[in-house]
Amino acid sequence: MRELFTKESDIQAMRQAGQLASEVLDHIAPHVQVGISTEEIDRLCHAYMRDVQKTIPAPLNYQPPGYPPFPKAICTSVNDVICHGIPSERILKSGDIVNIDITVITPSGYFGDTSRMFLVGDVSIMAKRLSQITFECMWLGIAQVKPGAQLGDIGHAIQSHAEKAGYSVVREYCGHGIGKVFHQDPQILHYGKPKTGDFLEEGMTFTIEPMINAGKRDIRTMPDLWTVKTKDRSLSAQWEHTVLVTQHGVEVLTSSQNCPEPPEIVKPQISGNTSIA
Repeated sequence: MRELFTKESDIQAMRQAGQLASEVLDHIAPHVQVGISTEEIDRLCHAYMRDVQKTIPAPLNYQPPGYPPFPKAICTSVNDVICHGIPSERILKSGDIVNIDITVITPSGYFGDTSRMFLVGDVSIMAKRLSQITFECMWLGIAQVKPGAQLGDIGHAIQSHAEKAGYSVVREYCGHGIGKVFHQDPQILHYGKPKTGDFLEEGMTFTIEPMINAGKRDIRTMPDLWTVKTKDRSLSAQWEHTVLVTQHGVEVLTSSQNCPEPPEIVKPQISGNTSIA
């Protein structure tokens, strides 16, 4: 399935969904400190969605074929966890890095999906650099988005920047189309060759969410069938935005008051063709 939004009402609904997802991250940011458990982060996010926003957490009880139901409202991926970390009694310590991944479903049935990295306490220079390079990778991918560009352009920009920094790109997981359905076509690979793959069209909405490892790209899946870690136990980072292909470029839908601004490295590339909802 692939959705193409041509009605302004649909686009506005996606803007609202994206903003609401980002606002959950704004809400939880002050709480991501040494001593909090990832389960408490989940509880606070879920309560904010349910009681304040009146949204539904899409991950809760989400069950693709072959998987058990996901038991929590959000994903919290700490240190060597690449993605889909299940919130638990694990206490965050100084030096930890954690990705918090939020997907909300609005009352009108639209999905907004975004994630950010959080650095806890006194974090190593290596960990800070990994998070920053991954942030830049996401934005360099976003900068490729415009009608007539191809999916391989996005992947190539991300892969080139990550590998130039000495990092590796996870290949088993990727971005995805999103709208009134959580996961749909197209698949947005975070590696690839320019001028290959499907062409981008105005009205497409999808996520760009590179997972970048400090070591090798190989993964291992835990017995819970959800938690994915680096095989070599190296650190991993991820950033995610949902974007809309516009007439002349791209609009970032998952923005909010305290969302980090684009990095300096990408500002010359996005000037004039990128808007932030």
